[in-house]
Amino acid sequence: MIQLPGLLLSLLLASIYAALFYLLLGRRPRDMLFFWLAAVVGFASGHVVGQVWDFIPWTLGQVHIIEASVLAIVFLLMARWLGQDKKTDDNKSK
Repeated sequence: MIQLPGLLLSLLLASIYAALFYLLLGRRPRDMLFFWLAAVVGFASGHVVGQVWDFIPWTLGQVHIIEASVLAIVFLLMARWLGQDKKTDDNKSK
């Protein structure tokens, strides 16, 4: 069970990743919320993977930073891919 300082650090890092990703690749204001959710879920998933499999023994307190960061970025890339507007031939001709 992660304690409050680890939880706050995790939320802070996930929020930073989401904000940077939004500044680089965001188009609409709603993208920020979508990216933040993806970063938080990805960071939490990475932390759980790091805790269960214990690949890399380096942690910052209780938080598995490397695994969590990698999965947060993967989730952000997936969110960007899923959030892209699909252009059809009807939209191109108008």
